[in-house]
Amino acid sequence: ALPVGTRLMDYDIEGLLGVGGFGLVYRARDAVLQRTVAIKEYLPSSLALRGEAGEVILRSPAHEESFALGLRSFVNEARLLARFDHPSLVKVFRFWEAHGTAYMVMPCYEGPTLYDARRALEGPPDEAWLRALMDPLLGALDCLHREQVYHRDVAPDNILVVSDPDAPQGMRPVLLDFGAARRVITETSQALTAILKPSFAPIEQYAETSQLRQGPWTDLYGLAAVLHYCITGRTPVPATARAVHDDLPALRRMATALEQEFGRRYSPALLATIDQALGVRPDAR
Repeated sequence: ALPVGTRLMDYDIEGLLGVGGFGLVYRARDAVLQRTVAIKEYLPSSLALRGEAGEVILRSPAHEESFALGLRSFVNEARLLARFDHPSLVKVFRFWEAHGTAYMVMPCYEGPTLYDARRALEGPPDEAWLRALMDPLLGALDCLHREQVYHRDVAPDNILVVSDPDAPQGMRPVLLDFGAARRVITETSQALTAILKPSFAPIEQYAETSQLRQGPWTDLYGLAAVLHYCITGRTPVPATARAVHDDLPALRRMATALEQEFGRRYSPALLATIDQALGVRPDAR
Protein backbone atom coordinates (compact mmCIF):
# COMPACT_ATOMS: atom_id res chain seq x y z
CA ALA A 1 0.00 0.00 0.00
CA LEU A 2 1.05 3.60 -0.51
CA PRO A 3 2.44 5.08 2.74
CA VAL A 4 0.46 7.57 4.81
CA GLY A 5 1.21 11.09 3.64
CA THR A 6 1.53 10.22 -0.05
CA ARG A 7 0.06 12.97 -2.24
CA LEU A 8 -2.06 11.85 -5.22
CA MET A 9 -3.24 14.84 -7.24
CA ASP A 10 -5.04 16.98 -4.62
CA TYR A 11 -5.43 14.14 -2.11
CA ASP A 12 -3.29 13.13 0.87
CA ILE A 13 -3.37 9.45 1.85
CA GLU A 14 -4.41 9.02 5.51
CA GLY A 15 -4.60 5.25 5.72
CA LEU A 16 -5.73 1.98 4.20
CA LEU A 17 -9.45 1.11 4.23
CA GLY A 18 -9.42 -2.20 2.41
CA VAL A 19 -7.36 -4.65 0.37
CA GLY A 20 -8.61 -6.98 -2.34
CA GLY A 21 -7.05 -9.17 -4.97
CA PHE A 22 -7.60 -6.49 -7.60
CA GLY A 23 -6.88 -3.25 -5.79
CA LEU A 24 -6.60 -1.17 -2.64
CA VAL A 25 -8.89 1.42 -1.10
CA TYR A 26 -7.44 4.31 0.89
CA ARG A 27 -8.88 6.96 3.17
CA ALA A 28 -7.64 10.32 1.94
CA ARG A 29 -8.10 14.03 2.55
CA ASP A 30 -9.09 16.36 -0.26
CA ALA A 31 -6.71 19.27 0.28
CA VAL A 32 -8.79 21.63 -1.86
CA LEU A 33 -12.33 20.93 -0.67
CA GLN A 34 -11.27 19.86 2.82
CA ARG A 35 -13.28 16.64 2.94
CA THR A 36 -12.52 12.98 3.55
CA VAL A 37 -12.77 10.69 0.53
CA ALA A 38 -11.99 7.12 -0.46
CA ILE A 39 -9.53 6.43 -3.28
CA LYS A 40 -9.53 3.11 -5.09
CA GLU A 41 -6.27 2.09 -6.76
CA TYR A 42 -6.13 -0.55 -9.50
CA LEU A 43 -3.48 -3.08 -8.44
CA PRO A 44 -4.29 -6.72 -9.29
CA SER A 45 -1.90 -8.58 -6.99
CA SER A 46 -1.65 -11.63 -9.26
CA LEU A 47 -0.39 -9.51 -12.15
CA ALA A 48 1.47 -6.54 -10.67
CA LEU A 49 3.26 -5.17 -7.62
CA ARG A 50 4.54 -1.90 -6.20
CA GLY A 51 7.88 -0.65 -7.50
CA GLU A 52 10.49 1.15 -5.40
CA ALA A 53 9.37 4.55 -6.68
CA GLY A 54 5.71 3.85 -5.82
CA GLU A 55 4.68 3.00 -9.37
CA VAL A 56 2.78 -0.17 -10.32
CA ILE A 57 4.87 -2.64 -12.34
CA LEU A 58 4.08 -6.00 -13.93
CA ARG A 59 5.23 -9.22 -12.29
CA SER A 60 5.93 -10.64 -15.74
CA PRO A 61 5.75 -9.35 -19.34
CA ALA A 62 3.31 -12.19 -19.96
CA HIS A 63 0.72 -10.33 -17.85
CA GLU A 64 0.76 -7.20 -19.98
CA GLU A 65 -2.43 -7.91 -21.96
CA SER A 66 -4.49 -9.00 -18.95
CA PHE A 67 -3.30 -6.00 -16.92
CA ALA A 68 -4.09 -3.56 -19.73
CA LEU A 69 -7.57 -5.06 -20.25
CA GLY A 70 -8.30 -4.82 -16.54
CA LEU A 71 -7.03 -1.25 -16.40
CA ARG A 72 -9.24 -0.22 -19.30
CA SER A 73 -12.21 -1.89 -17.62
CA PHE A 74 -11.43 -0.13 -14.30
CA VAL A 75 -11.42 3.26 -16.06
CA ASN A 76 -14.61 2.42 -17.95
CA GLU A 77 -16.28 1.47 -14.65
CA ALA A 78 -15.26 4.82 -13.17
CA ARG A 79 -16.70 6.66 -16.16
CA LEU A 80 -19.88 4.63 -15.89
CA LEU A 81 -20.40 5.27 -12.18
CA ALA A 82 -19.67 8.97 -12.66
CA ARG A 83 -22.70 9.12 -14.98
CA PHE A 84 -25.15 7.74 -12.44
CA ASP A 85 -26.71 9.71 -9.61
CA HIS A 86 -28.59 7.37 -7.29
CA PRO A 87 -28.23 7.36 -3.49
CA SER A 88 -27.68 3.59 -3.45
CA LEU A 89 -24.97 3.62 -6.13
CA VAL A 90 -21.37 4.59 -5.40
CA LYS A 91 -20.68 8.13 -6.59
CA VAL A 92 -17.40 8.78 -8.41
CA PHE A 93 -16.03 12.31 -8.01
CA ARG A 94 -12.95 11.92 -10.17
CA PHE A 95 -10.63 9.40 -11.81
CA TRP A 96 -7.28 9.51 -13.56
CA GLU A 97 -4.36 7.37 -14.73
CA ALA A 98 -0.86 7.77 -13.26
CA HIS A 99 2.09 5.75 -11.90
CA GLY A 100 1.34 2.85 -14.24
CA THR A 101 -2.20 2.41 -12.94
CA ALA A 102 -5.50 4.25 -12.33
CA TYR A 103 -7.32 5.85 -9.39
CA MET A 104 -10.97 6.46 -8.58
CA VAL A 105 -12.14 8.99 -5.95
CA MET A 106 -15.41 8.30 -4.12
CA PRO A 107 -17.23 9.37 -0.94
CA CYS A 108 -15.89 7.72 2.19
CA TYR A 109 -18.91 5.69 3.26
CA GLU A 110 -19.14 4.68 6.92
CA GLY A 111 -21.08 1.62 8.02
CA PRO A 112 -21.09 -2.18 8.18
CA THR A 113 -21.65 -4.47 5.24
CA LEU A 114 -25.09 -6.04 5.07
CA TYR A 115 -23.43 -9.35 5.92
CA ASP A 116 -22.21 -7.93 9.25
CA ALA A 117 -25.42 -5.98 9.86
CA ARG A 118 -27.51 -9.16 9.54
CA ARG A 119 -25.15 -11.14 11.77
CA ALA A 120 -25.60 -8.47 14.45
CA LEU A 121 -29.36 -9.09 14.53
CA GLU A 122 -30.75 -11.68 16.94
CA GLY A 123 -33.30 -12.95 14.43
CA PRO A 124 -35.04 -12.14 11.16
CA PRO A 125 -35.63 -8.43 10.51
CA ASP A 126 -39.19 -7.16 10.16
CA GLU A 127 -40.73 -6.38 6.78
CA ALA A 128 -40.20 -2.62 7.13
CA TRP A 129 -36.44 -3.21 7.56
CA LEU A 130 -36.38 -5.53 4.54
CA ARG A 131 -38.22 -3.06 2.34
CA ALA A 132 -35.95 -0.21 3.47
CA LEU A 133 -33.17 -2.34 2.04
CA MET A 134 -34.92 -3.79 -0.99
CA ASP A 135 -36.59 -0.71 -2.48
CA PRO A 136 -33.45 1.46 -2.83
CA LEU A 137 -31.48 -1.50 -4.23
CA LEU A 138 -34.20 -2.18 -6.80
CA GLY A 139 -34.03 1.49 -7.75
CA ALA A 140 -30.25 1.31 -8.11
CA LEU A 141 -30.46 -1.83 -10.27
CA ASP A 142 -33.18 -0.26 -12.40
CA CYS A 143 -30.88 2.72 -12.94
CA LEU A 144 -28.14 0.38 -14.16
CA HIS A 145 -30.38 -1.85 -16.25
CA ARG A 146 -31.83 1.12 -18.14
CA GLU A 147 -28.28 1.67 -19.43
CA GLN A 148 -27.84 -2.04 -20.25
CA VAL A 149 -25.39 -2.40 -17.35
CA TYR A 150 -25.49 -5.43 -15.04
CA HIS A 151 -23.81 -5.58 -11.63
CA ARG A 152 -23.40 -9.41 -11.54
CA ASP A 153 -22.13 -9.50 -7.95
CA VAL A 154 -25.07 -8.53 -5.72
CA ALA A 155 -24.21 -10.11 -2.36
CA PRO A 156 -24.34 -9.13 1.36
CA ASP A 157 -20.64 -8.23 1.50
CA ASN A 158 -21.05 -5.93 -1.51
CA ILE A 159 -23.79 -3.87 0.14
CA LEU A 160 -22.86 -1.23 2.69
CA VAL A 161 -25.46 -0.09 5.25
CA VAL A 162 -24.88 3.59 5.99
CA SER A 163 -26.76 5.78 8.46
CA ASP A 164 -29.19 8.17 6.84
CA PRO A 165 -31.72 9.98 9.06
CA ASP A 166 -33.80 10.89 5.99
CA ALA A 167 -34.17 7.27 4.81
CA PRO A 168 -36.70 4.68 6.03
CA GLN A 169 -35.44 2.89 9.16
CA GLY A 170 -32.61 5.46 9.27
CA MET A 171 -30.43 3.42 6.94
CA ARG A 172 -29.46 3.47 3.29
CA PRO A 173 -27.93 0.56 1.37
CA VAL A 174 -25.08 1.36 -1.04
CA LEU A 175 -24.18 -1.14 -3.73
CA LEU A 176 -20.41 -1.61 -3.93
CA ASP A 177 -17.82 -3.32 -6.11
CA PHE A 178 -18.93 -3.56 -9.70
CA GLY A 179 -15.81 -5.66 -10.26
CA ALA A 180 -15.59 -4.79 -13.96
CA ALA A 181 -11.79 -5.06 -14.01
CA ARG A 182 -11.95 -8.30 -12.07
CA ARG A 183 -14.35 -9.87 -14.56
CA VAL A 184 -12.15 -8.96 -17.51
CA ILE A 185 -9.01 -10.34 -15.88
CA THR A 186 -10.59 -13.60 -14.78
CA GLU A 187 -12.28 -14.11 -18.13
CA THR A 188 -8.94 -13.74 -19.93
CA SER A 189 -7.32 -16.16 -17.49
CA GLN A 190 -10.24 -18.61 -17.62
CA ALA A 191 -10.72 -18.48 -13.84
CA LEU A 192 -14.42 -17.70 -13.71
CA THR A 193 -15.07 -19.51 -10.44
CA ALA A 194 -12.76 -17.09 -8.67
CA ILE A 195 -15.24 -14.24 -9.04
CA LEU A 196 -18.47 -16.03 -8.22
CA LYS A 197 -20.09 -16.15 -4.81
CA PRO A 198 -21.83 -19.53 -5.24
CA SER A 199 -24.75 -18.83 -2.91
CA PHE A 200 -25.63 -15.58 -4.67
CA ALA A 201 -24.69 -16.25 -8.31
CA PRO A 202 -27.37 -17.60 -10.67
CA ILE A 203 -26.76 -20.54 -12.98
CA GLU A 204 -26.12 -18.40 -16.08
CA GLN A 205 -22.99 -16.92 -14.50
CA TYR A 206 -21.30 -20.30 -14.60
CA ALA A 207 -21.71 -20.82 -18.33
CA GLU A 208 -23.45 -18.39 -20.65
CA THR A 209 -25.26 -20.00 -23.58
CA SER A 210 -28.09 -18.92 -25.86
CA GLN A 211 -30.53 -20.45 -23.36
CA LEU A 212 -28.72 -19.03 -20.31
CA ARG A 213 -27.97 -15.42 -21.16
CA GLN A 214 -27.13 -12.87 -18.48
CA GLY A 215 -29.37 -9.83 -18.08
CA PRO A 216 -31.43 -7.91 -15.50
CA TRP A 217 -32.71 -11.27 -14.24
CA THR A 218 -29.14 -12.10 -13.18
CA ASP A 219 -29.05 -9.24 -10.69
CA LEU A 220 -32.60 -9.97 -9.51
CA TYR A 221 -31.50 -13.48 -8.53
CA GLY A 222 -28.61 -11.98 -6.53
CA LEU A 223 -30.91 -9.52 -4.75
CA ALA A 224 -33.46 -12.25 -4.00
CA ALA A 225 -30.66 -14.42 -2.56
CA VAL A 226 -29.60 -11.48 -0.37
CA LEU A 227 -33.17 -11.05 0.94
CA HIS A 228 -33.47 -14.81 1.52
CA TYR A 229 -30.25 -14.63 3.56
CA CYS A 230 -31.60 -11.67 5.57
CA ILE A 231 -34.76 -13.58 6.50
CA THR A 232 -33.25 -17.00 7.20
CA GLY A 233 -29.77 -15.99 8.39
CA ARG A 234 -28.33 -18.68 6.10
CA THR A 235 -26.81 -18.39 2.64
CA PRO A 236 -28.97 -20.03 -0.05
CA VAL A 237 -28.07 -23.36 -1.64
CA PRO A 238 -25.82 -22.69 -4.70
CA ALA A 239 -27.61 -22.61 -8.05
CA THR A 240 -25.41 -25.41 -9.44
CA ALA A 241 -26.63 -27.79 -6.71
CA ARG A 242 -30.22 -26.63 -7.15
CA ALA A 243 -30.05 -27.38 -10.88
CA VAL A 244 -29.56 -31.06 -9.97
CA HIS A 245 -31.82 -31.24 -6.94
CA ASP A 246 -33.58 -28.11 -5.70
CA ASP A 247 -33.96 -28.37 -1.95
CA LEU A 248 -33.89 -24.65 -1.21
CA PRO A 249 -36.83 -24.08 1.16
CA ALA A 250 -39.42 -21.70 -0.28
CA LEU A 251 -39.98 -18.72 1.99
CA ARG A 252 -43.75 -18.85 1.57
CA ARG A 253 -43.68 -22.35 3.09
CA MET A 254 -41.63 -21.04 6.01
CA ALA A 255 -44.06 -18.20 6.79
CA THR A 256 -45.87 -20.02 9.62
CA ALA A 257 -42.63 -21.11 11.28
CA LEU A 258 -41.17 -17.60 11.03
CA GLU A 259 -44.24 -16.18 12.74
CA GLN A 260 -44.41 -18.82 15.46
CA GLU A 261 -40.70 -18.91 16.26
CA PHE A 262 -39.68 -15.28 15.78
CA GLY A 263 -42.97 -13.37 15.72
CA ARG A 264 -42.21 -12.14 12.21
CA ARG A 265 -45.10 -11.84 9.77
CA TYR A 266 -44.27 -11.09 6.14
CA SER A 267 -46.76 -10.32 3.40
CA PRO A 268 -47.37 -13.38 1.18
CA ALA A 269 -46.72 -11.26 -1.93
CA LEU A 270 -43.24 -10.32 -0.71
CA LEU A 271 -42.26 -13.91 0.07
CA ALA A 272 -43.68 -15.18 -3.23
CA THR A 273 -41.76 -12.50 -5.14
CA ILE A 274 -38.46 -13.46 -3.50
CA ASP A 275 -39.13 -17.15 -4.19
CA GLN A 276 -39.89 -16.48 -7.84
CA ALA A 277 -36.81 -14.28 -8.32
CA LEU A 278 -34.76 -17.20 -6.95
CA GLY A 279 -35.89 -19.44 -9.80
CA VAL A 280 -33.02 -21.55 -11.10
CA ARG A 281 -34.08 -21.03 -14.72
CA PRO A 282 -33.71 -17.42 -15.87
CA ASP A 283 -37.08 -17.50 -17.67
CA ALA A 284 -38.77 -18.45 -14.38
CA ARG A 285 -37.74 -15.18 -12.78
